[in-house]
Amino acid sequence: MKKVLVVDDAVFMRKTISSALLEAGFEVVGEAKSGVEAIKKYKELSPDIVTMDITMPDMDGINAVRKIKEYDPNCKIIVISAMGQDAMVKEALIAGAQNFLVKPLKMDTIVDTLNRALNFLACL
Repeated sequence: MKKVLVVDDAVFMRKTISSALLEAGFEVVGEAKSGVEAIKKYKELSPDIVTMDITMPDMDGINAVRKIKEYDPNCKIIVISAMGQDAMVKEALIAGAQNFLVKPLKMDTIVDTLNRALNFLACL
């Protein structure tokens, strides 16, 4: 079972994403509400993949992606944000995110994207 860390400052969004992932057979090992908390929990929990919001208190998602990638260059992060401007998407991908999904979206899209990212890596 693949372990996921769900990061979003909105409780509702964390719970929605976590529920969809649990239903799809993922193990949600933790949730975080800020970039700083995401980095701490990543180091503690060693998830296989992370879902990351952009706009959060303390540290935004792009900086959190950078810090997590510094700690673990092989980490897999999928950014999920309402901020879907081209410059933001490009910045997230340059920071090291594997993909960028724009809210609102279907939970099936999140599940499919995580599965593709994890399956792609298993083939390497």
